[in-house]
Amino acid sequence: MNILITGGTGFIGSAVSTRLREENHHITIVTRHPESIKAPMIGISELAQLKNNIDVVINLAGEPIADKRWSEQQKQRIINSRIETTQNLITYLEMTEHKPKLLISGSAIGYYGIGVSDSDVDETLEGDNSFSSQLCQQWETTALQAVNFGIRTCLLRTGIVLGKDGGALSKLLLPFKLGLGGKIGDGKQWMPWIHLDDLVGIILYCIENNNLNGAVNGTSPNPVTNLEFTKTLGKVLKRPTLLPMPSLAIKFLMGQMGEEILLAGKKVVPAKALDAGYQFKYKKLEGALLDIV
Repeated sequence: MNILITGGTGFIGSAVSTRLREENHHITIVTRHPESIKAPMIGISELAQLKNNIDVVINLAGEPIADKRWSEQQKQRIINSRIETTQNLITYLEMTEHKPKLLISGSAIGYYGIGVSDSDVDETLEGDNSFSSQLCQQWETTALQAVNFGIRTCLLRTGIVLGKDGGALSKLLLPFKLGLGGKIGDGKQWMPWIHLDDLVGIILYCIENNNLNGAVNGTSPNPVTNLEFTKTLGKVLKRPTLLPMPSLAIKFLMGQMGEEILLAGKKVVPAKALDAGYQFKYKKLEGALLDIV
């Protein structure tokens, strides 16, 4: 198949591109960083010039949401990097004569909003008025325009992705290896995680299964609390985890970003993927961490 990927040079996009090339698909990357990956590449403005008919579009582009404190300027960059790219894709999909059979568009579990709840959260829960939820709602609404053109659309609501060369874990490893790790706040907030291999697996499963559409949670079947994540990572690294990061410190240092990303978290489960028959390679956190570290 001919597959178009935005964000194909990122942490997730690179893994997806590699896996698809291994399965002999033809990949075209839409990127601002052509030097970082070996594949045919175009800019977003060049979509109309594509000569190959595209069968699947995977839209993963977006400014990292948790890299910087959320100033109003940073919030706008985060919004624009997602909405503008997605709208450009929609414009291309509307104009092109050969419509792809599928659009997989990125989203995140931030869709479900802030707060801590011990009830399982599947794809049916609605969002709230928090920045992260409103961002995801706007992003998904933009992508869902593809349905009007007869294109099956999956909205990949990604959890905390764990992998070897990037993602959330890369930021945690050094302090934990130094014995400086600990729970964040009271540690009761949920951390719906997923191994990178399984996230790529779910993306491929969406391509292969025509019955999957709409929101699809990209998380493992066994989310953990921040306290459990902390203890498990310490166990795998054989390091103590006795230095907590108080909520007040998070709020002071990171502001709204820290409150929504680090101190909030719901128990998100991958109901649709499981119902469709996807078999997870890494169901438990300890096994996933042992593979990575």
